[in-house]
Amino acid sequence: MIIMSNVVVDSNSDNTSVTLTGDIYSILGNRRALRFMKDCTQYALDEGLIRILVTDNMNKTLDRVRIIAKYARCDLEFSGSTSAAVQTYVDEENRFIEFSKKALDIRNNNCNTKEFRLFMESLEQNLTNRTLYDLQMLSAYHLAYSQNGCNFSVPGAGKTSVVYGAYAFLKNLPDGNPKKVDKILIIGPLNAFAPWESEYEECFGFKPHVKRLSGQQPIDAKKQYLYDRCSDELILISYASVLSLRDELLYFLQTNNVMVVLDEAHKIKNTDGGVLAQSILSLAQNCKSRVVLTGTPAPNGYEDLYNLFKFIWPSKEIVKFHIGQLKDMSKSIDDPRVETLLNTIAPYFIRIRKSDLGIPPATEHRPIIVEMKPSQRKIYDYIEQRYVLDIANSRDQSFKNELIRARLVRLMQAATNPVLLNRPLSEFADSEGVDFSTVEDDTVMINEILRYNESETPAKYEAVKDLITAIINRGEKVVVWACYIRNLEMFHAYLSESGIDSRILYGATPVAGDGISEDDEQYENTREAIIKQFHSPDSPFNVIIANPFAVSESISLHKACHNAIYMERTFNAAHFLQSKDRVHRYGLLPNTDTNYYYFLSKDSIDRVIHERLIEKERRLLDIIESMPIPLFDNASENGGNEDIKAVLRDYAKRTKTQ
Repeated sequence: MIIMSNVVVDSNSDNTSVTLTGDIYSILGNRRALRFMKDCTQYALDEGLIRILVTDNMNKTLDRVRIIAKYARCDLEFSGSTSAAVQTYVDEENRFIEFSKKALDIRNNNCNTKEFRLFMESLEQNLTNRTLYDLQMLSAYHLAYSQNGCNFSVPGAGKTSVVYGAYAFLKNLPDGNPKKVDKILIIGPLNAFAPWESEYEECFGFKPHVKRLSGQQPIDAKKQYLYDRCSDELILISYASVLSLRDELLYFLQTNNVMVVLDEAHKIKNTDGGVLAQSILSLAQNCKSRVVLTGTPAPNGYEDLYNLFKFIWPSKEIVKFHIGQLKDMSKSIDDPRVETLLNTIAPYFIRIRKSDLGIPPATEHRPIIVEMKPSQRKIYDYIEQRYVLDIANSRDQSFKNELIRARLVRLMQAATNPVLLNRPLSEFADSEGVDFSTVEDDTVMINEILRYNESETPAKYEAVKDLITAIINRGEKVVVWACYIRNLEMFHAYLSESGIDSRILYGATPVAGDGISEDDEQYENTREAIIKQFHSPDSPFNVIIANPFAVSESISLHKACHNAIYMERTFNAAHFLQSKDRVHRYGLLPNTDTNYYYFLSKDSIDRVIHERLIEKERRLLDIIESMPIPLFDNASENGGNEDIKAVLRDYAKRTKTQ
């Protein structure tokens, strides 16, 4: 039996300091407690007591005292002489503990039957056009009860419907109820705007009064809108726009009862003082309800969680570890502190895995191997021999420098369409996430040595076109994924010349509402119009050509399309998995067959990419299905160390057998 030490908490009358008396040596003699106290507080030792300065506010200081006591295995006793501020903290903390226990019970499907029935009855009356399935209903109830919560469910789990379910309940509470909301503000990427609008109509049965704050609207007009008492119920704003409208958003939140949703919330994970993250966090205190949505809450490490939970509960220390500790915990899967972290945050998030969705399995077709034409073969072999030898002989055996990444890009381009080699490396920096400004460009060298006959149609183009024709002839639609913008544009033109109408979705595709209304002639070329038309039974086109870097999130094609062709891919497994989820999501009928087709140029880097993606996908899915918080670490990295070694091994194997 462990006997806990006892530490007494006092405060002075003006709330500038807190004193700890009693068995303070249990704190001073505990390395973790002492380290935390040194790192996170300003304290001094007097005879028989520890005096801690209140630097932020009393609540934060007392939160830290609780953490110190937990590390030292001490019981805290609050003296009867504490100030009113401390007593208020104690009362609120006790209420929050009870609240957290109930939130955890709901998360674990141990609901109060009567309260849950009232929630479902409210949704029957107010979410009239959508019936949530069991896990969605539980998630919506958890969020409605909590008001503030994270949803880390996988893509396709219906996070948008869950939010609208919770919103429908909170909006229809009686006037005067402290939880009541009347507006919903979505902060997210531009390509998420249309899905939020269309999902509202599908859930409630009518179009929302909506306002988009983005793009070409004059900044003064956006500011004035937020100062006016607007009648719109759904307001959409991009992360980038928050920076220039922070003060106006604060006023808007202070004067309205608003549920604020961070969609793709991993964009605020920067804990190193990032301006965007700090601007978003500064809004939290004034939100009536706070929601965090992301299927990848910790792509790099547990430190990514810090800002997410700081946003939903800004006045509480939900994540009990500081940034340095979280980074340290991410380095080892066996760190014992991870279990403590997960148990601590458990009441405040919910997660639906892909295996929970009951989606019919997809068909993974065997790779379609394409023989390069003579000119392309000659070019690829030359590029491969020169560049692979450069990589193998590199002094940087950690393979971290940008020149090596550039060599991989050139190999991937040559494997599909050597015309891309004529384009400067700088054009591909965004899609690869690499700064090529320090890399000597090889465009001139390639043009001088190898003159690719542009009249030679890439063999992959012809092979992909043949499959597209077969799919269209059986009355189906298809999305073709390609990595490089020039390839999207050239393949689109090639299909057009072959009599096949298609549309392109990539970063340059305009977004409706970004200065473009449905009445404008330009509207038909927007992302929203293309997707809406694609879903129509009488659509004039049955093919979408898309870029996974730009549109692998926040669009759904599964209601119209069950075929995905991969003309080219990179080593980035995260983008690959997200693109697959565009056509394989919750809502598919039981007998729906979703088809994935992969085109690989024979004896090229394509085979290595394919095999590495299979391995990474297996690892990622195992992580996604088994871990409460998926910690991807380097499982999805693009062109990482193991990828490059695989390229070298494959080249050595092929050249040895020739």
